[in-house]
Amino acid sequence: MPAVTFAGNPITLEGNVVKPGDKAPDFTVLDQDLSEVKLSDFTGVRVISVVPSVDTGVCAAQTKRFNEEAALENATILTISADLPFAQKRWAEENGLSQAKIFSDHRDLSFGEAYGVIMKEFRLLARSVFVIDSNDQVIYAEYVSEGTNHPNYEAAIEAVKNM
Repeated sequence: MPAVTFAGNPITLEGNVVKPGDKAPDFTVLDQDLSEVKLSDFTGVRVISVVPSVDTGVCAAQTKRFNEEAALENATILTISADLPFAQKRWAEENGLSQAKIFSDHRDLSFGEAYGVIMKEFRLLARSVFVIDSNDQVIYAEYVSEGTNHPNYEAAIEAVKNM
């Protein structure tokens, strides 16, 4: 498992590590209306932006940044956290991102298990980014080593541009 800390403290990640070259595992998360959504519901290039909670500064900035880049790079941005869908909907509306694809893994951590990002100590998802091509192959994976840091936006965007 990748070594990850949160506020300087070591964190135990649970689930299956995903690497570039792997087939992207499917998963089930909840949309803001509580309907089930799967990775396989989306086609083309997908960027999965994973945040511990949209209600924190770095997570909010990450969600906004990737959604701003989506229009430029012709990729579908999926933001996933373990927040409740109701909190995600409120946050999206308050931040002018009501059309953003923000999904909840709160119910059963299906995504977290499939991608190895469950922070055992908090039952939250570890900050990470995955880029998946139109053939469902992972072409970029970043497990951010310190959960309070930003991901490498430029590297993820470059991965999308290079397809």
